[in-house]
Amino acid sequence: MKTLSQTWFADGYIDFELKKYTLLAYLQEINQHFKATKLYPQLADLIFHYNNLIAFKENKQYLQEQFPKKFTGMQLEKLQLLYESMIEDDELMQELESIIHFAAAQMKQSIHDGTEIYEFVEDKLQILPIGLVPLDHQEGYFMLCEGKANNTWVYQYRLSIFEKHDEQYRSMRTEFVDVWQRNFANTYESIKAQLIRNRTAMPNPAVYAIETNYSFPIEETLLPIAKRSLVRYITKGAA
Repeated sequence: MKTLSQTWFADGYIDFELKKYTLLAYLQEINQHFKATKLYPQLADLIFHYNNLIAFKENKQYLQEQFPKKFTGMQLEKLQLLYESMIEDDELMQELESIIHFAAAQMKQSIHDGTEIYEFVEDKLQILPIGLVPLDHQEGYFMLCEGKANNTWVYQYRLSIFEKHDEQYRSMRTEFVDVWQRNFANTYESIKAQLIRNRTAMPNPAVYAIETNYSFPIEETLLPIAKRSLVRYITKGAA
C-alpha cells in the first residue's frame, strides 16, 4: 500500500503539481481497494490524513488534541515551527493552501465512497445472540459467517473502555479461535457447546453470531465492521 508521511503536503519542495501527483497516486491505490470492497486499513488511513490537513489548515495546535499518540513532543514542536515559518512567506503559504484545498476535496470524495461501502456492508449484517446471554457480556465469543462460504470463523472478544477528549469510548480486542465447517452438525449452538467444553476459562460466555448473505473480504472489511457493529449492539443492550 502506498503511504503518505504525516506531513506529506509540506515536506520537501512545496509545489502544487508535485504534491497533486503524489496525492493522486495514493488515492488511486485507495480507490482500487475500495472497488474490491476492501476498506481497512485504507479508510482509516485516509481519514487520518484528511483530519491532518484540516487540523493544519485551522492551526489548532496541529493534531495535539486529535491524535495525541501519533506524535512526539519534538514532532509537534517542529510542525508548529513549520507553520510559523510558512505563514511569514505569503507566496509559499498560498501554494500550501492550494495544495491543502485540493487534497482535502479529493480525500473527502474518497472518504465518501469508502463510507458508502461501509454503510452497505453494515446494513447487510445480522447479529444473533446464541443461547442465553449472561449479565457480564464484556467478554465472550462471536461467530462470523459470510455469503456462500462453508465456514464459520470464531473469535474471542473483550470489550474495554478508553477516554479521549474527556469522553469515554468502547473498543473491542479480538483473538482468532478457530474455523468450523458449516454443516448440520456444526450449528451455532453446538459450536458454543464445544467452546465451553474446550476453553474452560469462560464457563458461561456471551456468544453471538454475525452473519450476512453477501461475500466480503474477511480481514479487510467484514471483520472490522462486524467488530464495530457488535460493540454498538452490546452497548445498546446494556444501556
